[in-house]
Amino acid sequence: MAPATLEEIAAALYAGPPADFVSERNGRAKDAGDAGLAEQIRALRKPSVAAWVMNVFAQERADQLGQALQLAAELREAQDDLDAAALAKLGRERRTLTRRLAEMAADLAATRGERITPATLEAVTQTISAAFFAPEAAAAVASGRLIRALEPSEASSDIRAAVAGEVASPAPAPERPTDELQARRVRREAEKRVSAAEKDVLAAERELAKHDKALQVLQAKVDELTAEEAELEATLTSLRAERKRVQKDVPGAQKQRAKAAEQKDAAASGLEEARSALDDL
Repeated sequence: MAPATLEEIAAALYAGPPADFVSERNGRAKDAGDAGLAEQIRALRKPSVAAWVMNVFAQERADQLGQALQLAAELREAQDDLDAAALAKLGRERRTLTRRLAEMAADLAATRGERITPATLEAVTQTISAAFFAPEAAAAVASGRLIRALEPSEASSDIRAAVAGEVASPAPAPERPTDELQARRVRREAEKRVSAAEKDVLAAERELAKHDKALQVLQAKVDELTAEEAELEATLTSLRAERKRVQKDVPGAQKQRAKAAEQKDAAASGLEEARSALDDL
């Protein structure tokens, strides 16, 4: 049987009871049978409580954690093809999954007799979030040999330093066939054009509705003015007829006036003669 490697020994120590870490580490170093390996074992640092929680979960729920990390990798690859709404939905689902896994890990650690504080739970949540966003962090978490909790923004070198022993480089995501990439790109562009066209149609419909309303107002005004015009034309026709009727009476009135003027002149002459006769008396 091949002797245990540093990584195998570290995995056993880092998922064991925290209170027994130092004594177990020293015992494993003493039994190593190899001076170099023994020195490496004695150099192993005790993991933080949050790291221990993740190590227990990674080793005892390896399948469950592996499925979540695989899903996260597929989502990282697919998110370049998503629109803003789909990305927002993806973000909410990722946060929900992160919290659920963190709570499951904390519950598992609690069955080991450890008290998990809110601060520890938050550190576990951040570690899982880091694993979802970075392949290096995912490999570190899956190793079950974390020394400390991880942060989502950490550099690759810092992540590797947070793991006891070697960590295998994350396998590159399989490249999609060129035809598939081209098809996805063409479809994405077509979807963008459809979205833009839908927005143009909506804007055009709004503009048309605005002009329809303006036209209705103008048409109502035209109808109102047309009615007033018809009424005025009827009044004008009536006035013209009345004018013509009155105008026909003008010549007769003129003759009567002339006759009345003659009578007035004759009466004035008679008056003058009567006055003269009176003066002569």
